[in-house]
Order: sequence, then C-alpha cells, then structure tokens
Amino acid sequence: MTTPTDSRPDPLTVVAFMRARPGREDELRSAFEALVEPTTQEAGYVNYDLHESTSDPGLFYFYENWESGDALDAHLDAPHLRQFVARIPELLDDDGLNIQRLRRI
Repeated sequence: MTTPTDSRPDPLTVVAFMRARPGREDELRSAFEALVEPTTQEAGYVNYDLHESTSDPGLFYFYENWESGDALDAHLDAPHLRQFVARIPELLDDDGLNIQRLRRI
C-alpha cells in the first residue's frame, strides 16, 4: 500500500489538535470540513486529513503533510484559514489550537 508521502522523502508533517467548546461540536466539524477542499488546491499540499476521536467526540485532529515549511506558512495565511482563525474563540475550548510540526526520521 502506498501513502501520499511515499514519493516525498522529506515532507513537513503537521499534527494539529483541538477540542470544540461544549455544544459547538457540529458547528466546528462543519467549519473543519469546509477547510478541506480549498486546502487540497494549495501549492505544496500533500495531504490534509481531518479526524475526530472515536472515544471523545468533539476532539479533532488534522494530520497534514506539506512539501515545505513555506508551503505550510502560505496555507496558514490563506483566506479560508484566516477566516477560520477568527472563529477560534467561539468554536474551540480554552486550550485552543495545538500544532506540532514534525519531520520523519
């Protein structure tokens, strides 16, 4: 089985996780789903996968791979991401957005 990163020896991997404010789970899920399609059109995109915990509904993870840090930075400055970031206080719990940038070893 091949993965999106098999042909890319040195992608920048990102794991981002966040929890919805109580009662905002469906709204946050919809907001995240709306990010996926425009992100797949961005330069440097490899994969951008949204996950929700099976044991803790409302806990969301993005597993992403980018060609470079510059591609990720451009993604974070894209209009659809800036619009989402403006909604963080209303949609996410007080721990907010947690992002880890990783390199495969």
